[in-house]
Parts: sequence; C-alpha cells; structure tokens
Amino acid sequence: MVAQKKTKASKFLTVPTRPIPVDRDRSVAGLLEKMEGAGFGAKQLAESHRIWLDMLDDNSTIYLCGSGNLIPSGMRRLLSYVIKNRFVDVLVMSGSVLFHDIHETLGRNHYQAHPSMSDEELETSEVARIGDMLANVDEYREADEWIGSVINQLEMTRPYSVREFLHLLGRELAEIAHEDGILTAAFKSRVPVFCPNILETELSVGIARSRFEKKTSFTFDITQDTMEMMQIAQRTRNSGIITLGSVCSQSMVNMAEISSYITRTNPRGHKYAVSITTDSVPLDIRTPSFSGNHTEVFGKLLKGATTAYVQSDPSIALPMLITALSQTAAKFMKGRKRPSFSFQGRDLGIDVP
Repeated sequence: MVAQKKTKASKFLTVPTRPIPVDRDRSVAGLLEKMEGAGFGAKQLAESHRIWLDMLDDNSTIYLCGSGNLIPSGMRRLLSYVIKNRFVDVLVMSGSVLFHDIHETLGRNHYQAHPSMSDEELETSEVARIGDMLANVDEYREADEWIGSVINQLEMTRPYSVREFLHLLGRELAEIAHEDGILTAAFKSRVPVFCPNILETELSVGIARSRFEKKTSFTFDITQDTMEMMQIAQRTRNSGIITLGSVCSQSMVNMAEISSYITRTNPRGHKYAVSITTDSVPLDIRTPSFSGNHTEVFGKLLKGATTAYVQSDPSIALPMLITALSQTAAKFMKGRKRPSFSFQGRDLGIDVP
C-alpha cells in the first residue's frame, strides 16, 4: 500500500467509514454495531442505541416524548416494553398517542388500509382513515364513553392535574386490560405520564361527552403539571431526552428548563439527546456543534452533550432500536439508580438518588 503523505486535512480525516458487511449474524444489536461504521441515517440509528445505553449507565433521568401515529402503526408493545423495564423514567405523550393507546388496550384494533379504498366509501361505512391505517369509528366512540365512565367515578370537588388524570386512567385500564399499553405499563411501573396538548386531541372528546351527558364539573389544574415537570427537572442530576415523531412533542420538557428561574436554579440541559423524526431539519442543525442551532431539535443541551438525529419514521427505527436494547441493556440496568415517583392523590412525590 502506498504511504499517504500528511496534509493539513490529515487531522480531520482519521476515521474512515466501514461498509456494512453481509453476514449471518442474526442479532439486531450486532447489526447496529456494524452500522456505527457507516454514515448518515445508519450511523445515527446506531449511535441512538449507544446513547440510550449510555443514559442507562450514567443514571440519567430519561424523558420519552412521543407524538403522531405511534400506536396505529404498531408500536404499542414496543413502548410498553421500555416502560415496564424502566428504560425510560418520564413520559410526555400527545393526546392522540394516548387515545389510540386506550383504544387498543380496551381490546380494539387498528387495521391496514389500501390506496384503492375510497374516503367516501370509508366515511359511509363509519371507518376512520389514519394514513394507511383504519379504525372503527363506533369503537373510537366506545373509548370516549369509557373515558367518561372513569370521570364519573371521580371526586368533583377539586380539579385534577392532567398527570393525575392519566394515572387514574392507567389504573382503571389495568383492571380490565388483557395486554399492557402505555398507560397501564406506566401505572404498574410508577412512571408519570404528561400530556401537553390534551385539549386538541381525541382525549378531550371523551371528557366533553361526560360533561354533556352527565353534567359533570370535571376540571383540570394544568399549573400542577407545570410545577411537577419543573420539580423533576430541578432535582435531576443528569438527563436525557428521546423524541419520537415531531420535535414539538418535547416542548413541555423545554418549558421545565425555561421555568427554572422561578426556583432560582440554573437549567443544566440534557447530557444526552436522541430524536427520531420525519421533520425536515437541515444537516447543520441535526449534527450540531454546541454553538449551533441544536435547540431546534433537542432542546437545551449540556455543553459536550451526545446527540443522535435519525430522520426516519419511528415505525421503522423503533423496532430495530428496542429489539437491540432487549439484547444489550440488561447489564446496564443492574446497578442503575433511577428516579422513583410516588402517586398520592394530587401530589407527585419525586426522589432522585
């Protein structure tokens, strides 16, 4: 081999890419390890696996933020798995994700669609189209009715935080579910669930139905949710954030950082960040320097933070990523000191070791 002469570029050109080989290794974690030597999306997906393991090993408080059609696309079992195994500590989910989760945990399904199906015929048959997925409109209304039945059991003399309400929904679902979803897994694992946009999603319909039919006076205390997120951020030593779907889903976590001045604490920023999204983001932002526009993707970061941006539909990336974690995460969980939460009425107890 001809020796290469050192040039000014040499100090940068030190790690060559390694083409991914074809072999008989059936381990998804092994495949991701090989992908670390590639570039673009392959490298970013492999790094997201490595970063998630680093978060577990570093006793970080891990926020999982999600939006979009995660449940109709078939991600419910994967998400409940990472919750039950405490690969994450705090959930921030859109109301659509949680409504679809309730629908499936009640024993209902989403169905595959075909482009030849006409919207007019589907509407006549009372079938809802969600991208290339379908749902029975009557069954969605049954979920609305079930949400209202839970509200009817509540004490109406005080307001409820959204987090407390979701915890109660998880408790009621856990008594009848044959298989766990997000809310039941979170209830059993004592993981708090926050929802910043409940009023603009299907979850609000069940609440409104209860008010309309039963004349309930159920109300939310959204300030309590803000306070609890602020307290979690304040007590956390290291944090990491994983975003699935639109980067807007992490806005509630970002607000907890911004509100830190109320408690006269300095926002630390996340030490780790992974974003798996179809949002179009320029290359200089998704692979940022610390002084770049990284906050548009990851929120506030600690200086020297480790990040991965995977421009992919989560339904493509999550099966690989979580299957790999099932093969690699056990040894990182053995000594993990994770935050613990207690749910006593309207108050959330927070203990970060």
